[in-house]
Amino acid sequence: MSNRPALALIAIGDELLNGRTVNTNATWLGGVLQREGARLERVVTVGDDQDVIAAEIAAAGEHADLILCSGGLGPTDDDRTRHAVAAAAGVPLREDADTVAWLRRRFQRAGRAMPDSNRRQAAFPEGATILRNPIGSAPGFLVGAADPPIAAVPGVPAEFRRLFLDHVLPFLRAEWSDRLRPPPSLLLRTTGESESDLADRLERLEELSGTALASLPSTAGVDLHVVAADAAGLERAHRVLRAELGASVYGTDDVDLVEVVGDALRTRGWGLAVAESCTGGLLAQRITSFAGASDYFLGGIVAYGDEAKRTLAGVDGDLIARHGAVSAEVARALAAGVLARFGAQAAVAITGVAGPGGGSERKPVGTVFVAARTADADEVRALALPGDRAAIRERSAQAALDLLRRSL
Repeated sequence: MSNRPALALIAIGDELLNGRTVNTNATWLGGVLQREGARLERVVTVGDDQDVIAAEIAAAGEHADLILCSGGLGPTDDDRTRHAVAAAAGVPLREDADTVAWLRRRFQRAGRAMPDSNRRQAAFPEGATILRNPIGSAPGFLVGAADPPIAAVPGVPAEFRRLFLDHVLPFLRAEWSDRLRPPPSLLLRTTGESESDLADRLERLEELSGTALASLPSTAGVDLHVVAADAAGLERAHRVLRAELGASVYGTDDVDLVEVVGDALRTRGWGLAVAESCTGGLLAQRITSFAGASDYFLGGIVAYGDEAKRTLAGVDGDLIARHGAVSAEVARALAAGVLARFGAQAAVAITGVAGPGGGSERKPVGTVFVAARTADADEVRALALPGDRAAIRERSAQAALDLLRRSL
């Protein structure tokens, strides 16, 4: 059994059980702990029931070195996490006057009087270390004297991550420094191939024997998490995977495809323009979500209707009539038109059927054409994309960026 410190996450909130909220915190936390050399031993989701929360804390204490509770720290009566942790630790709740004053100041800055119910957020298990929350109204706390220690942080993802990194992770490092064993690992980011296609290719590679591979599919592609016994094994696995997968790999770790494309354009001193139909501006939004996009991004056109394709992107109406708005020919014309309109050196275009309606037997939902145009390339790719409307739009934007990357 691994001697790495084990953490149990108890995610608390009725909204996690009734389909209103997806628990993304668990995935993020598992990745952080993996890199630190610890492990996420279990994840349990429970509703806002004090007795159930306390029971799960007790059960987690049989296996975990540290218990992390997320959610249930708000001001309403059904926010019962603080009560459950106090009961599990065998201590009473105590109101902290400094936290009450901090909450009042926070409301005053917003021009409001603090409701009396918010005083609940100033109650902590006796002896707990208070974890100040710089981006929300719910402080967390850490009962370090409990066996095992219990931490509680808000469930809102941004607040969860901030308090974990600022407070809980330093405690983990200090308490179990001798047991943290970060394994040599990396994340290879791929796009353009399905998870099953990648699996078929990689199963044949004998050079990967002794290397643990986990595939993490998403609408952006498939990430490959690679873990090896030592640094030499990781370097060998990286080399083998790069050679096998070639251009399907666009980066490592947390790099986004937008950053890869942006760096390539910036190096060339080229400007980029985009023309979008079914994605409705999603591609431009992705590009401009990264700082420094103004170095290369000139602008875009959302040409959703046929008239917009003609008047804004200069697509010949006869071309649309002959081939249809969703076609390789129109995708290519959109890219050429937006390239000329913005005086760009590179352009990408997307046209397709995102659904749920609008498809036909010849062009069913998920039929998408992406085009990339530069001085050296004029490429079009036909796609049959799976998923619902949101997934098809996201996959379309990713495919357009990938086509441009390969063209560059």
